[in-house]
This record gives sequence, structure tokens and C-alpha cells, in this order.
Amino acid sequence: MKYDTLAKEIIRNVGGKENVNGLTHCVTRLRFKLKNDTLANTDVLKNMDGIVTVIQSGGQYQVVIGNHVSEVYAQVMAAGGFQEGGPEAATAGKTSLFNRFIDMISGVFSPTLGVLCATGMIKGFTALFVTLGLITNTSGTYQILNALGDCLFYFFPIFLGYTSAKKFGANIFIGMAIGATLVYPAFGNITAAGEPLYTLFSGTLFESPVYITFLGIPVILMSYTSSVIPIIISTFVGSKLEGFFKKVIPSVVRTFLVPFFTLLIIVPLALIAIGPISTWAGQLLGEGTLFLYNLSPVIEGLLVGAFWQVFVIFGLHWGLVPIALNNMAVLKYDPILAASFGASFAQTGAVLAILLRTKNVKLKSLSIPAVISGIFGVTEPAIYGITLPRKKPFVLSCIAAAVGGGIVGLMGTKGYILGGLGIFGIPSYISPDGMDKGFYGAIAAIIISFILGFILVFFSGFKDEEAAESKSTGTPRNTLVKQETVGSPLKGQIRALSELTDEAFSTGAMGKGIAIEPLEGKVYSPVDGVLTTLFASGHAIGITSDNGVDILIHVGKDTVKLKGKYFTPKAKQGDLVKKGQLLMEFDVAAIREAGYTLTTPVIISNSAEYLDVIETDLKSIDYRENLLTVMI
Repeated sequence: MKYDTLAKEIIRNVGGKENVNGLTHCVTRLRFKLKNDTLANTDVLKNMDGIVTVIQSGGQYQVVIGNHVSEVYAQVMAAGGFQEGGPEAATAGKTSLFNRFIDMISGVFSPTLGVLCATGMIKGFTALFVTLGLITNTSGTYQILNALGDCLFYFFPIFLGYTSAKKFGANIFIGMAIGATLVYPAFGNITAAGEPLYTLFSGTLFESPVYITFLGIPVILMSYTSSVIPIIISTFVGSKLEGFFKKVIPSVVRTFLVPFFTLLIIVPLALIAIGPISTWAGQLLGEGTLFLYNLSPVIEGLLVGAFWQVFVIFGLHWGLVPIALNNMAVLKYDPILAASFGASFAQTGAVLAILLRTKNVKLKSLSIPAVISGIFGVTEPAIYGITLPRKKPFVLSCIAAAVGGGIVGLMGTKGYILGGLGIFGIPSYISPDGMDKGFYGAIAAIIISFILGFILVFFSGFKDEEAAESKSTGTPRNTLVKQETVGSPLKGQIRALSELTDEAFSTGAMGKGIAIEPLEGKVYSPVDGVLTTLFASGHAIGITSDNGVDILIHVGKDTVKLKGKYFTPKAKQGDLVKKGQLLMEFDVAAIREAGYTLTTPVIISNSAEYLDVIETDLKSIDYRENLLTVMI
């Protein structure tokens, strides 16, 4: 690992892991709570490569690392075997429900995406080879390729048990055991060969035969192969049970008794309640989508096509995957996901239009790989990096995708396997009887979605911000003098960094810059760029300008201890921001009343890469006034 050696040396020189009571980190430093500060080798740490300085303040032993502190933190946690916790962990739990949901979806599914696409492509090309007569569906080659294509989907709960447990901080093998139980083959044999004891919920959508009981409680055996929701919820509940048992079971027997009691409770609970309820919820969603399709395939196609990219943003598209898999198992085809096939091509056409229209060098550099990945069905770079922040291109791409979905519905296109993405998904629409009208409908949908997305954005949906700004100000670009002007993010009195009591900033160890004593509780973006860091506690913001200048705005001293109290973010990490855009508000009076100083350093954290950083000579400053000039 990149920082493995550094992490081990840090642990050794803070007195060993036995001397550590707790560890958190903020935007620039590791914050240790040591049992005995005198055991730490402060001078050794200060002179170590990779460490800026060491500060002892507020009962914390602070090892200042810099912008890559989160990576070093992860290595220190792993090397020391420390448990997550402390102020930052507590703050993380206070983020919005939406942000936590998106984070959970990303953490659970992202690790599987590569293999998910790979196995889907294998499955799709296997179908294509059979259609073209290159292999037969009785040959050994077909059997092996088909098994390889099916393996992930069939055992999906086991894979998601692993990723879910990792995301929820649980024992990954407990998560895998839960998933393996859900797809245990013997349960399928029971339902196939036996007679039900009785039936629950007769005459309803939830009618379910009961073949076995657990301690007298009826167990509804369902097929969880390829399922998504049951394993995620079960693993989440299991992680909470595991955490409880870790607290109450003595460490000498914790290794085997914690998994023992956790599995003994969560697996029956998953089979009795969590699995059936979550499956029924998926069935309700499926009934709704099939109702729309049966009402009008064109309307269903328009709606799914229009909102598919919105579903992707919210992670809701995964809720339709089990429905599609169920349709394929029962009907041998799925008309629902087929309507989304043109969406990635509509998005790609929109980004290609932006690529050809923009004069912004950085935007061009982002657009090129986004177009390439979009052709292969991976649209997250296009959505999050390009179209969604600009809003109108995203909306127009959704319109183009809706047209593609309508074509799919009109032509009766159906997916016969859950195959690859983008152009690799084309074989998924080949009928067992060959290339029919539905297959050609899929081809028409992706071509028209791509062209329409391009035309809509190229001619009416994109206004180059850089060009517009230059035109409005009437100021030509100065290509001879290479410099970046950093506006003031705050309104207040100017202070020299040397006046600060925090050595990491006062000595210039974190980089050149200046400090502001704020008069108002607002922070505005000092440049056009990307909000690269917004700590959960809200006290620190990192921005990378369009020219690559890294700016750190650290509101007050030790304000991380407030755990986000009195701070209100107005933007999200990863957002593209404009100079003068409001990024955060904070309660000046409340923070000062709590005993914290609010003198805010504004640092060019990569100032060593530039010729010089020139400070303003003003004594007081207003928002957007020139604060620093970076000589590039």
C-alpha cells in the first residue's frame, strides 16, 4: 500500500497502538487521543517524510499530513487494527437521508460493476454466437460460457453479502453466509418436490404456500437467486446485531460467539420476515411497471426512458433489476429494462455536443473520456461530471432517452438476458427465434436517442460558461501573464498567518496564504472549479480551481469538535462551483459563544508548485475582492 510504511511509523512513534485511546481525522490531520503524550516521539514525527508537523492542542495529539490525510488515516486504522469512531464518525451519521442512501448504493454495488458487466457481456455474446450459428446450445463450449455468464447473477446475494457487510462495517463472511443461505439449493428442492402445509394470504398478490416452519413460525420459501433488496436489508440488520454482540460478549470467545449468535438470529429473521417483505415490495413495483406496459407499451417506454437517468442518480434502477430478472425467469423475456436501452446513448450524444461546443479546456478533457465510457454504457462520468451540474443538458438528454424508450415500446422490443452495457448490450435483444422486429427497434432506439441528444444540446442546450463570462466582463484572456486570482471567500479583517496560534498554518507548513477574521457567517467560492473536499463537520472546504490551484478554507481553530453543529453546507462535495457561489453558512455568534475562535486561514495548499503567492495589502476585505494572486 502507498502509505503502509508511513502508517506503521506513525503508530510506532505515537507510543504504539496500546497508547492510542482514539483516532479521528479532519481535512488535514490525524487527531489522536493518547493515553500518555510523553510516550510519543514528537521530534521524530516532525522530521518524517510525509508529515508536515505535529501539534498538541485541545487534549489531542495532532499529526498534520495534508490533503491526502484520508488515505493515510485508512492505512493507520488498518495497521493499528483500530475501530471506526469518534467525532467524524458521529458526524457522518448526521448527513441527510438522501446522501446516506446514495452513499450506501454506491458502496454496495460499485465493487460489483466490473464483474457484472463482464459476465453480462459473456452471456450476451454467447447468445449472439448461438444466433449466428457459431456454436450450439448443446455444446460444451456453450455450457461453460453460459455458466460463466450466469454465475454472478445466480449467486448475486453472496456477492452483495460481501459488499454490503464491508459497507456497513460488519464481518464480510457473515454477510456472505447470509447470502449463501438465501440461495441454498435445498430450499428450492423442498418447494419443487413437496406439498405445502398450508397457504398464507390466499387470494391476494402475496399468496404464499408454506412448506416448512421454524420453531412453529411459518417460513415462506422464495427464490432469492439474483435478488438485491433482501440481502442488503438482512446484512444491514445483521451488522447491528453483530455490533451489539461485540459489546456484550467477552473478547476471549468473541471470535466465534459473535458470528454464532448473529447468524442464529439474522438468518431465520431474513427467511421469515425480511426476505418475503422486501420481495413483496419488489413485486408491487413490478406490478406497477407491468401495468403501465400493458396499458400502453409506448407510454411505459417514454416514462422509463425519460426517468432512467434519474433512477441511476438515486440508485433506484437497481430496484428494477430484480423485476427484470423475474420476468426473464417467468416470461423468458423482459420489456421493462429494454425501454432504458437508449438512455446511455442519449447521454453520450449530449456530452459529445458539449465536447464540440465548449472552449473550456478542462471541460473538453472531462468530456472525451465521458463520451468513450458512455458508448460502452458507463454514464456516471457524463452525468455527475458534465450534464447534471449544468442541468439543461441533463434534462434534454432525458427527453432524447424518452423518445428512444417510446420507440422500444412501439416496436415491442424485449430483453432476453441481462447482458452488457452500451453497445455490448445489443446481443441481449436477440430473440431465441433470431433477429426480429424488436431487435431492430433496439438498434433504432439507440441511434435516434444518440442523434437527438446531440442535436438538442448542440443547438439549444449548452451555453459555454467560460465564453459567456469572458464576453460579459469584456476582459480578454492574458496569455502572457500566467496567474490565478483568488477572490475572498469571506468578509472580514485581514490577518497574517503568522498571527495564528495553530502551528500548521502559522509556520506556513500547510502552504502559503492569508487569514480572515470573519464578520459574517458565509463562505463563497473564491474561484471557478471543483469542490473537492467538504468535510462532514462542515468546518473545512477544499477547492481545486480550473487551473489546478488547490485552496483550503479552514473556518476557525478546532471547530471540528463541534461535529457540524452551527455549520450549514450549501453545496456538495464533487460539485462544479463558480466564483462567488455560496458554499456554506455558519453561526458566528454561537461558535464564538461555544469558546472557539473563527480566524479562518485561506491556504494555497499546493503553493510549492508555483512561483509565488502574493497576498492582498488590504486591511479589510469583502466577498470576491482579490485576496491572493498565484503566480503560475
